[in-house]
Amino acid sequence: MKNIIMKYKYKSTAIVVLLLLVVSVSATAQKLTKAEAIRLTLENNFGILVATNNIEVSKNNKNILNSGYLPTLSAAAGGTYQSANSNTSFQGAIDPNTGAPRADIEIDDAETQRYNASLNLNYTLFDGLGRFYNYKRLKEQYNLTELQARETIENTIVQLFTVYYEVARLSENIGILEETLRISQERVSRSNYQFDYGQNTKLNVLNAEVDVANDSINLLNAKQQLINTKRDLNVILADDLENEFEADTVVKFIPKLLLDEYMDSSVENNVTLLQNQSNIRISEYDIRVSKSGYLPTIGLTGSYGWNENRNPPSAFFPGNVADTYTLSAGVNLTWNLFDGGGTATRVKNAKIALDNQEIAKNRIEQDVKRNMANALGNYKNRLSVYAIQRQNVLTNQNNFERSKERFKLGQITSIEFRQAQINLILAETNKNAAKYDAKIAELQLLQLTGQLLNIEF
Repeated sequence: MKNIIMKYKYKSTAIVVLLLLVVSVSATAQKLTKAEAIRLTLENNFGILVATNNIEVSKNNKNILNSGYLPTLSAAAGGTYQSANSNTSFQGAIDPNTGAPRADIEIDDAETQRYNASLNLNYTLFDGLGRFYNYKRLKEQYNLTELQARETIENTIVQLFTVYYEVARLSENIGILEETLRISQERVSRSNYQFDYGQNTKLNVLNAEVDVANDSINLLNAKQQLINTKRDLNVILADDLENEFEADTVVKFIPKLLLDEYMDSSVENNVTLLQNQSNIRISEYDIRVSKSGYLPTIGLTGSYGWNENRNPPSAFFPGNVADTYTLSAGVNLTWNLFDGGGTATRVKNAKIALDNQEIAKNRIEQDVKRNMANALGNYKNRLSVYAIQRQNVLTNQNNFERSKERFKLGQITSIEFRQAQINLILAETNKNAAKYDAKIAELQLLQLTGQLLNIEF
């Protein structure tokens, strides 16, 4: 009998040692604060980097260099070379000086060279205001791109803290499970001592060891889940996947008065509504740009050129070199009186696009109001659940302490004690889940009010 008891003692010790060796969390892990997590995300997250680059593209597009307001200046130059051999015969003509037939004139390697260079300037004085409204459209497109980047950042921050708080929740749960395992191990030791002195049955010892095994497995699974979740967070941070850290488990909620103030100004700050307003302005500019096709275009042209011709001597003329310098300027007017209906079609389609944006505005406003009402309701509900769970933990802690004392005195069975222990574990883990669920609901509500990037975490 004693050998069997020692066997179970060794088995329990082996489980504990294996647990500590396999999944012990490094004591040297650095704490990853919320502020540091945000900084790393803003600097390294791939989605945010792409959004930042898109802002740079829009910034380049709205520059004066892309506006069409500046003139164009082009340079051109060229040269040609020609070498020719010629033979001129006079077909029986008589040389008046000698009276003999006139001799043929042969010219070999007669070189002709021509060179030219010019500068050409073109400037549009008036294009029906199309350039003016297109420039405004590019500026508004830049504002829209900034809003889209802001939306990307807000979504990424919510995603960041969803995973960050999951790391924090699992970390706290591991502490609960470690304490649970410690209590179960003490129970095994006590049951063994009681069995040795005949105060307990072998069944109680086996029940205690089964509970230690279950608690060890639960702890192992929780630690592995924590490791996986940390990798998920490192992906968002664009950091080394195996980077080890500890999450901050302190959670602070926004004061109600400040939250009410954010709700009152939500229509002016909601990023979805702001994007819709920007799209409406862009559609209005599109209509004006299309209407510019009804008006004429007036432009200035200017050029300065140089030409040089080097001609060889011919049968009747001597060779010569001619240089020509020209300076010219002009005004041109182009008015497309009828373009087959293209301009009219573009104007009609632009008006339809604006009408679609106005329709989308009504839909988006309704969706945002619904989402904010739902988010506010969820937030209040989760705060209430969190308050109840905190009280539930106190009740279960009191029940567990009483059960533990009664178990030591032999007034309740091991099954009843284990049930009290399980109830406490559930109450504590449910409280942790409720705390972080409430915080995430708050962040989602703050995102809808447009204040997510203006608060301290």
